[in-house]
Amino acid sequence: MLHCIFRQGKDVPFLVMIKRIFFLLAFIITVLLSFSQHSVQFIISLLPLSSADTDFFVAGSFNGWDPQDKNFHFEKNANGNYFLGTKLANGMYEFKITRGNWDKVECKKGGTDIQNRSFNLTSDTTINLVIEEWADKVEKKPGVSTANSNVHIIDTAFSIPQLKTTRRIWIYLPPGYKTSKKNYPVLYMQDGQNVFDEKTSFSGEWGVDETLDSISRYRRGMIVVAIDHGGTKRINEYCPYDMKKYGKGEGDQYVDFLVNTLKPFIDKNYRTLKNKQNTFIAGSSMGGLISMYAVLKYPKVFGGAGIFSPAFWVAPEIFDDIKAKGSHVNSKIYFYCGGQERETMQSDMVKAFEELREVSRSPMITCVRPDGKHTESAWKQEFPLFYLWLMER
Repeated sequence: MLHCIFRQGKDVPFLVMIKRIFFLLAFIITVLLSFSQHSVQFIISLLPLSSADTDFFVAGSFNGWDPQDKNFHFEKNANGNYFLGTKLANGMYEFKITRGNWDKVECKKGGTDIQNRSFNLTSDTTINLVIEEWADKVEKKPGVSTANSNVHIIDTAFSIPQLKTTRRIWIYLPPGYKTSKKNYPVLYMQDGQNVFDEKTSFSGEWGVDETLDSISRYRRGMIVVAIDHGGTKRINEYCPYDMKKYGKGEGDQYVDFLVNTLKPFIDKNYRTLKNKQNTFIAGSSMGGLISMYAVLKYPKVFGGAGIFSPAFWVAPEIFDDIKAKGSHVNSKIYFYCGGQERETMQSDMVKAFEELREVSRSPMITCVRPDGKHTESAWKQEFPLFYLWLMER
């Protein structure tokens, strides 16, 4: 079941008062619940023979999916098992076990990716883990690309002068692009590895190319430009603020790259509709955070955004920017999250929606899918709904 709320413009004073009372009560309840923490023990009871390392970590929705978070590092007990103790508030959580980075994440025997592990915390809990294999220890057969013929690589090392690095850039061109003279709107998407191709994805692709091929039969087509993330630098590049836990934020420079380097290149070399009304941005998790920031920093560039499961908890300063810069924003914004994600995910997303609505007349929608998880498969399911809403006139 999908729950969506459509709002546009400002409330009348009475409704504003009621809304503020509601959010004050919600805040008080959230604070009270935050004191209701429980002990969680993670115990690795069985490891594969290939486990020569002794450094194991939990990466999950409770620590920004950091694969080498020292606060979530396993220790070895007297029984020879690896254990990790922590305290978490009530809520639904997802996680995986790594050996320090995502190339060394747990998987099934044979190398098949596993779904995120999950648990619903309501009391002190012990979680026993059996690790079948590590992704880097399996000799995988060369994968078959699932990207269709309308997807191309612009460059495997496109220069990002703002960050003094390079990155692979993908582009999807609508069916009939080569034979037509039409100009098309453009959507810029983060985490390019996961947008079109199962072979390059971390845990599944969004299938954007197949979706748009199907929709273009009866709707206007769209160019999609997808930028690979920076691996271990992903959190930094997708966060515009310095972080005590993860270090310097480089999101400001990354957004400058999108607007001042990549967009001019795309507009010069492809038949695009260059104006704000036809320039969009989207991303999930940290990609959702940086997409929100891009609209705030460049309200005259981006006319719409898909904010999927945004990692606002990593950067609460985003709410200050919404208050300070939101009045300049008049863009279509689609907020989405799943009900099975991090405990504060929905409240953070609704807070951003409400605070932006206070100062902006942007047409916006919030969608919460109760059974949705923090996964590519959930965002793949949501993408067509976002696209159809975005393209409505």
